[in-house]
Amino acid sequence: MKPENSITGRIKELSNRKELPDKTPYTGISVNNIINISKTFGISSREVEIASLEEEIIPERYIRNMKSFSSTDQATLLKSIVTIVGLGGLGGIVSEILARTGIGTLNLIDGDLFEESNLNRQFLCTENLLSKPKADAAAKRVKEINSSVTVRKYYEYLGEENADRIIGESGTVIDCLDSLTGRFILEKASKKAGCRLVSAAVAGSYGHITTIFPEDPGLKLIYGDPENAPEKGAETSLGALSFCVSLVASLEASEAIKIILKKGSLLRNKLLLVDLDGNTFETIQLL
Repeated sequence: MKPENSITGRIKELSNRKELPDKTPYTGISVNNIINISKTFGISSREVEIASLEEEIIPERYIRNMKSFSSTDQATLLKSIVTIVGLGGLGGIVSEILARTGIGTLNLIDGDLFEESNLNRQFLCTENLLSKPKADAAAKRVKEINSSVTVRKYYEYLGEENADRIIGESGTVIDCLDSLTGRFILEKASKKAGCRLVSAAVAGSYGHITTIFPEDPGLKLIYGDPENAPEKGAETSLGALSFCVSLVASLEASEAIKIILKKGSLLRNKLLLVDLDGNTFETIQLL
């Protein structure tokens, strides 16, 4: 096959030499050219992006990642699978951040519908989407942001009967639930599947976040034994404020990316406590 008729050849043909704002040179390829190549060769845009990165040709949508990530890092993110359980305040923001960052496959799980009380903090919730499924809104938003991302949506609540099926082959799971019972079910299924779990909660202007590997004690170090834990946490009495939700969701996304890339310091067996009233951030050792 002639180079120009191969996927790699076509990528090189349609790429362009450019400069970052600091004058660092790079070779990039546009979103439209990636989509056209995917249609020509009958493969996904994600596969085209990975092939481009392997040639050190950077898809333009990720170019501002490149001062922090390498092309290998970006390809690793595109090959990864992340499951987000709960698509309300935390989950809606986490799904958007991960789509923009370039996580290749997102499993989006929520059986709930938007209601008016969600409008204060759930970025996916708009007035015209009231009474509509959160899973539909999340999937649509992700594809609008990054058509290269494979989206699997599940319009259902997580439970003992479906947790194993939903988590499946995920490498990383993100807990964006508001139910302590649901969190323990998710943790059990994540451990069984050998997944890393990032778990967070928000109440008013307070939040916390931790990361749990399959062999770790996990949530019982925070909430005690599951059989004695209440159904809901402090959110029922303190509510949830958008600025705190946004911050904690960003921390969850950051933790998931660090897990995938095996970079940075993780909150494994630690609990990061956020207090935006007092502007304090404290990390405590759980184990």
